[in-house]
Amino acid sequence: MQDALIAAIREAGRIMRGAHDAARTVTAKPGEANFVTAYDVAVQRFLFSRLGALYPDAAFVGEEDGADDVARLCRGRAFVIDPIDGTTNFMRGFGHSAVSVALCENGEVVLGAVYDPYTDELFYAERGRGARLLRAGESSALRVSGRPLSDGLILFGTSPYYADTRDGTFAAARILFDHALDIRRGGSAALDLCTIAAGRAEVFFEMRLSPWDYAAGMLLVREAGGTVTAPDGAPVPLERPSGILCGNPTAYTEAAALLRQL
Repeated sequence: MQDALIAAIREAGRIMRGAHDAARTVTAKPGEANFVTAYDVAVQRFLFSRLGALYPDAAFVGEEDGADDVARLCRGRAFVIDPIDGTTNFMRGFGHSAVSVALCENGEVVLGAVYDPYTDELFYAERGRGARLLRAGESSALRVSGRPLSDGLILFGTSPYYADTRDGTFAAARILFDHALDIRRGGSAALDLCTIAAGRAEVFFEMRLSPWDYAAGMLLVREAGGTVTAPDGAPVPLERPSGILCGNPTAYTEAAALLRQL
């Protein structure tokens, strides 16, 4: 079953890589700078169909089906899918977007996979069994770094759909930048979470995300030994949008203490 699921996610990534006219298929969604392309819809439909055949008892929650009933994640078995995380990057030809798939059982994420078709890296985790990177036919364990904040890279998202988060976002970015090595903004929360899990950066935060943005990546970070909470330290819910603060345990603790000053 795992091999079939991974094969389906890779095929979804090939749909992304095959896009040559994404900018011509853009439709605006509610909120500022919030877009969907025909490829987002096509990838989601493909995954719903393929994964539905593999898991006929599962419900599906996806970014592009207008699903407001995210409470489905808290009962039974459900997939939560972001068909193209980083749509703005995708439609501009900026090759930094991913397919994100999480499987939830009774409100807990039990499986998470994020696939970057541009690098052919597939990040995969099962609850209690660790996290792995599948690349070029090889599998290697993922582990967060041990670097402190002072030697760390900070990743952040700007929650561009929500104007009310801007002042807080940039105040947080500034205080972390002042205590870290440097800062990065990539445009895909799913890939940012994977970057933390892989030990390539130390802290990631964003003030407001939807469950499909973070469900898979959250499990990857935790299974790689990292810490994930809301920015105020509260647990991250699956039934509603939330902010995210995550990192290796040392850098996370230091970042959380700084953010409490805001």
